[in-house]
Amino acid sequence: MTTDVRILGIDPGLRRTGWGLITARGSKLSYLACGVVTSDGDLPLALRLRELHEGLTRVVTTYTPDEVSVEETFVNKDAQATLKLGHARAVALLVPALAGLPVAEYAANLVKKTVAGNGHAEKVQIQAMVKFLLPKAEFKVADAADALAIAITHASHRGAIALDRRHAVAAGGGPGAARIAAALARLDR
Repeated sequence: MTTDVRILGIDPGLRRTGWGLITARGSKLSYLACGVVTSDGDLPLALRLRELHEGLTRVVTTYTPDEVSVEETFVNKDAQATLKLGHARAVALLVPALAGLPVAEYAANLVKKTVAGNGHAEKVQIQAMVKFLLPKAEFKVADAADALAIAITHASHRGAIALDRRHAVAAGGGPGAARIAAALARLDR
């Protein structure tokens, strides 16, 4: 019997971090919710990261996902911007890890290829395919659509690859260890 798995996709960004929640039951996907966590650009970096942490913590607490997927950082020409994105991405990885959730990471090109069939697809193509795959999805910004695409990618690849066990808390090592063990057990079936 196939069980429902709630997958949270996160598209990290310092200004806007998109999030999208889906349910996967076998190959059937259902839209649950999506949105954006923002930080105030006038605040110092530490306070902006705290805003992202608090916002993502609310999302994880409210929607109780079983697994989380986060987009990997790509390096661009602006080293400062890449570094700031890395800070936001660290928050996106930390929040679910602190909640005891298994976290998978996916390259942007893999997300695009999985959802649109082309690793260099434009944002408009990604949004159109997300809407096609999740007809009930309602997203107002591209960051939320991208987060849903990341969740879709995880739903597509979770059975083919084991979650990186380096991110899992060792058995008995914390409050989320039982949830992680259960999630990993589902993957091993």
